[in-house]
Amino acid sequence: MNNKPVFDYPLFAMGFRVFFALAGLSALALIALWNSISNGSLHIDNYYPSTIWHAHEMLLGYSVAVIAGFLLTAVKNWTGRQTVTPDQLASLGLLWIYGRVTPFYSELLPDGLIAAVDFAFLPALAYFVTKPVLKTGDFKNLIFTALLLLMALGNGLIHTQILGGSETSAMLGLNLVVALIVMMILVIAGRVFPFFTERGLSGVICIRNPGLDIAAIVLGLAVFVLMMFGITGLVLTLVALAAVVLNVMRVLGWYNPRIWFVPLLWVLYVGYAWLILGFALVALAAYSLVVPSLALHAFTVGGIGILTLGMMARVALGHTGRALKASNVMAIAFVLINVAALLRVLLPAILPGWYGGFVLASSYCWLAAFSLFVFYYTPVLTEPRIDGEPG
Repeated sequence: MNNKPVFDYPLFAMGFRVFFALAGLSALALIALWNSISNGSLHIDNYYPSTIWHAHEMLLGYSVAVIAGFLLTAVKNWTGRQTVTPDQLASLGLLWIYGRVTPFYSELLPDGLIAAVDFAFLPALAYFVTKPVLKTGDFKNLIFTALLLLMALGNGLIHTQILGGSETSAMLGLNLVVALIVMMILVIAGRVFPFFTERGLSGVICIRNPGLDIAAIVLGLAVFVLMMFGITGLVLTLVALAAVVLNVMRVLGWYNPRIWFVPLLWVLYVGYAWLILGFALVALAAYSLVVPSLALHAFTVGGIGILTLGMMARVALGHTGRALKASNVMAIAFVLINVAALLRVLLPAILPGWYGGFVLASSYCWLAAFSLFVFYYTPVLTEPRIDGEPG
């Protein structure tokens, strides 16, 4: 009997390969499309209203693709068990693609089918991530199952409004997904930042403080819970500032000034700094000192955008047998993605009259950064490991 996978290609050898490739391509396509839609030059049938589509796709399309690639790879390493076969991985990737494409066929396909296809991805991902965890009894990693299923709930709230079951649930769903992605990043950071730092800087030993880790994550979660329940003023300000302080303390335990000579490290630390800035902006927005959208984009374009690009760059090198050193091309990409965040978050606050120009310039920097990623990492993701090892 021939058990050879149908998709027996390097691209389907591990989860990070397929989903980092899809994430890179979607980062380009989604922003290019959004630019054309938002300036009125492109009119296209869509299951989603345009602003909800943009938010949904950047969170539940691009960001979830990165999360899928990371978790399918990391859980295999943590448990020693395979998460997906090549054929299952190809099917999961195809399901993700269908979720991106079917909304543009809303005149041909029933809305319920479009919603079901998109909704199915996160539960399917949770299944493949959870299976090896349960087999090995590595129950601490069930936190990722919970986060994925709660993200599916958030996605369900978005579709509930689109399908006419609610008038307001989409925004709640989007805010929930942002919160859960940030929480997932905070959890993952506690595992990989010290490890990556010690691997990247010889002789460095990072301080690990599980109690501080838990407190920083819980305070971060509390900020989002308060915002979702509409609690503002002094309570939100104090909790957000506490989240800032605890997360700064957390990062300082891992930090070493030598990271600034290693692009694969500094990009991660700067990305985390954007998350901390997001909490600080929440504190200011609680008293209407800044608009809340600045905090949102500090979390998304800044924190999520920069950290996902940095993580993809680091993980892909490490799992293809390559030296853990960013090329000059990727160092430029890391600078560009930070400029994109500055243009989207901070400069509009300083010069609001230039808002439209800053947003457009930010999108161009984002597109340039991910163009460099796709250019440099396509062979990394599609060719066999250079050391001859499987994976």
